[in-house]
Amino acid sequence: MIFVDSSVWIDYFNGNPTPETETLDAILGSSPVCIGDIVLTEVLQGFRNDKDFDTANELLLSLNVVNVLDTPIALKSANNFRALRKKGITVRKTIDVIIATYCIENSIPLLHSDKDFMPFHKYLNLLDSRVDLCT
Repeated sequence: MIFVDSSVWIDYFNGNPTPETETLDAILGSSPVCIGDIVLTEVLQGFRNDKDFDTANELLLSLNVVNVLDTPIALKSANNFRALRKKGITVRKTIDVIIATYCIENSIPLLHSDKDFMPFHKYLNLLDSRVDLCT
């Protein structure tokens, strides 16, 4: 299974070709893909056109939608944020800390195009979808 972040979905639905959207396109329908409930919200709230919203909604709900936040993940997310801050790294968005922590705790590779996840790869063993997709 691979977790796909909103940074990839937004480019995908906007038709912006990136290495990450090409990976997403290649795995949809052939490999298990999940989306977090909060990522689902982030992506769908950006649609202005009802038809595009309905199409995206149908596609995204066909995936495995996971609830990313509970008390243990909240506590581990706070600890991960603090661990990175002690290294001089401040992650800009709490949601990114939660997503990364969820993926770390569940050993799920994350497909993203957001540099805020890089410290999680480097210091906290977040699986990189480019490397760990085939494992």
